[in-house]
Amino acid sequence: MSLRPALRLAAAFIGALVTLPACAAWTLDPARSELSFVTVKAGDIAEVHRFGTLEGGVSDGGEAVVRIALVSVDTHIPVRDERMRAMLFETERFPTATLTAKLPANALDLPAGASVDLPLEGKLDLHGASQPLKFTVTAMRLSDGRVVVASRQPLIVTADQFALTAGVEKLREVAKLPAISKAVPVSFVLEFVTAK
Repeated sequence: MSLRPALRLAAAFIGALVTLPACAAWTLDPARSELSFVTVKAGDIAEVHRFGTLEGGVSDGGEAVVRIALVSVDTHIPVRDERMRAMLFETERFPTATLTAKLPANALDLPAGASVDLPLEGKLDLHGASQPLKFTVTAMRLSDGRVVVASRQPLIVTADQFALTAGVEKLREVAKLPAISKAVPVSFVLEFVTAK
């Protein structure tokens, strides 16, 4: 990553830290968390990608936020990463995607080894647009003051919901592909640590 995007990323995340949930009881551990998505091109060629930089937290009241640094997209092909940053996500203008949700109060305060399924309502802010979401997660308390929260099913994000259709078309043209799917399944496994 060049210096300028790295500095912008650092500035964006310093600003984001100020807006973590009030009195965050749980803080996202980015080193032990994963958010991935699947793209399909040319009809049936599927590939798994990820974002390398996440941060967020959950308050005692159940306000959850996860922020994704779009510049950290990782497709395992550097030139494709650069194209997605510039042509699809337009990270100069929209550096961050934000997933928010409301959990039941103290939903993560589980006994060690216990798990619970939580149907959630939230929203995704991406590329200047915001869309409501309904999804279910499984939360499992580990024995060392940590909890893992994982999507039960993939979230389907479509390009037209977030003004990304033109960007998908640019990627298709530059890669000389017959088609790129405009519906993308997104999955996550997030690990949070508590200060309690």
